[in-house]
Amino acid sequence: MRSNRPGDEPAPGPLWSEPGTLLEHVAVAVLGMDQEGLIRYWGPGARALFGYEAADALGRPAAALFPRPAPGGTGGAEQLVERGLALGYWRVRMPARHRDGTVFDCGFRVFPVKGIEGRSVIVALASRGDELDRVKTNLAFLDALFETCPIGLVMLDEDLRYVHLNQALAEMDGVPIEDHIGRGMGEIMITSDDGAYERMLRAVADEGRPVISALVTLRTPGHPDRDQARSVSFFPLSQAVGTPAGVGGLVVDVTDREQALVEAAAGRQRLDLLHRAASRIGTTLDVQVTASELVDTVVPEFCDASVVEVVEWMDEPEVFVPESPLTTRRIASGTTLPPPAAELVGGLTNVTYPPDSTIHMALSTGRPVCVPVNDDFMTRTVIHQDRARLLIESGLTCLLIAPLIARGTVQGIAMFGRSPARPVFTEQDLSLAAELASRAALCLDNARLYSRVKDIALTLQRALLPTALATIPSLRIAHRYLPGSHITEVGGDWYDVIDLPGGRVALVVGDVMGHGVPAAAAMGRLRITAKALARQNLDPQDLMAGLDFCAQEAGIELATCLYIRYDPAAGRALIANAGHPPPLVRHPDGTVRVVDEVLGVPLGVGGLPFGTTEIALQEGDLLALYTDGLVESRDKDIDEGVQALRARLAAVTGTLEESADTILASLLPDVPSDDTVLVLAQVGRSPASPGHLTERSG
Repeated sequence: MRSNRPGDEPAPGPLWSEPGTLLEHVAVAVLGMDQEGLIRYWGPGARALFGYEAADALGRPAAALFPRPAPGGTGGAEQLVERGLALGYWRVRMPARHRDGTVFDCGFRVFPVKGIEGRSVIVALASRGDELDRVKTNLAFLDALFETCPIGLVMLDEDLRYVHLNQALAEMDGVPIEDHIGRGMGEIMITSDDGAYERMLRAVADEGRPVISALVTLRTPGHPDRDQARSVSFFPLSQAVGTPAGVGGLVVDVTDREQALVEAAAGRQRLDLLHRAASRIGTTLDVQVTASELVDTVVPEFCDASVVEVVEWMDEPEVFVPESPLTTRRIASGTTLPPPAAELVGGLTNVTYPPDSTIHMALSTGRPVCVPVNDDFMTRTVIHQDRARLLIESGLTCLLIAPLIARGTVQGIAMFGRSPARPVFTEQDLSLAAELASRAALCLDNARLYSRVKDIALTLQRALLPTALATIPSLRIAHRYLPGSHITEVGGDWYDVIDLPGGRVALVVGDVMGHGVPAAAAMGRLRITAKALARQNLDPQDLMAGLDFCAQEAGIELATCLYIRYDPAAGRALIANAGHPPPLVRHPDGTVRVVDEVLGVPLGVGGLPFGTTEIALQEGDLLALYTDGLVESRDKDIDEGVQALRARLAAVTGTLEESADTILASLLPDVPSDDTVLVLAQVGRSPASPGHLTERSG
């Protein structure tokens, strides 16, 4: 049947195209090999992948699809056959060879299927490795889907009778493999589509038209009382000597997924509103603006009227007492209803609610409540009779009251009202209101905590960043730290220069993910630990292992670090890297080298060793250590940034201090979005050598 593209109307009948699957993004070649390594099945994708027509491939050794093995080694085809038979399912990446002789990385999934005569055929699904890498995000989803949902593999003859299938499909059907063989597809997969499914298969067999990810609803003899939703892909199989033509297919049980899609479609409007709220609410640290953003988001899409009220606590602690009256200040309101609704929502500044009101009930439970506008609500909640009259005349028939609570502190309430023109609030609406209120409450609390956090962060910044670095006769140092966060003015970037025994020196730069007090505290812990470990004269890889253990113990999820131990007497530097941007070395002739031979995993990951690389440093060489804030931004990837730094480093002249300022001024925007560290270290002959960079030759 014709596939529908996104946005098209679904094709009539129970089958339709399923967009977003792997086969729409990565070409998958299907081929089959017998136990002797001869090609017995050759799908249409195999020709495109390997360059052989079916007539040139079928019946010939599959070894032609792989590079010649080393002497004494095992060929690719032989490995696929042996591992497929031994393991039942094997996934591997290995070199493959195109007909034109080019060798390319290829991913294979192989598995045996049983035929009529009981012999096993190794079915291989092959795709180019670079294409697989290109869609690794989709692959992560599909791999999870493959692990949780059984995948059925089937081969049918030209009369659509079962020839081969795997155990996964047999279990999916609830029918043993041997009871499939020789029977027609329609006897096992029972549909109620007036023959549309069988006609689709017939078109594949007779006309050679592949079907990708069609969705079909059916029942099977093994599960006669349960409807199943399956995603099916079918393709024609070429005819080999003595082998009938037929159809190959992949079958995935997506019953649970389809049910989830149905439920997701029912809540699409709610998700869209949440998406808009995430970008609209909390754009500033202003309480009034945040409340107005919440009202503007929900009116009129979610309700006909809305108000936001905050509690103004007079004393510490800010504790809600259910037995006491509650006074709030209304700071935002909006409605689309005619008068007197506008007067109702906007005619008050301060509101007092008596104990046992509906407001108290919502704040006590911490969950939204939905109430009709009736006499009971008026008696319990509305004190003034004139306000009660306005509420009745406004046209609102039900109210949803959501508490604004963040970090255990009551911020206020948000109320949403609907007229009879809308349905009453549902449980899904209550969940939506809770999410909206949670976002708004957190933003309101952020404004309250802003001044406190700023003071703490500034104190940490002064305490944790080095005030003076070690002075080394053999190195001249210039260092810079620029905060990027306009809120806390502190992040997780850090650096240090450490004296080591034997006249050696350590240069270290690191970056803890995030900003604010937690990142600063983690940064301080890593910096102190690095200094302590360095002075134990540990090798760089051992020091990194110690820092990694510290990060895991402290719960630091992600941090990077670059550690360089320089020995002036030997003129050598040993480098270890934990996921940090690589250092640069400028030589006296103006050439700049990126030292990226060793790039380990970030700190906090654990379980993997750290490597080192050694470089020679001579007089006049200039080391540049930095954090990603200097070379990466939203509109510039890190590789592009490193090359820009490389070019700038090659061109600068003057003192180290001047060079550091020049580099920062040329690479950073006026308002940096992230913290930045830059450390320049130039190898000198003696402490008396002048602190100027060598001018570029030529």
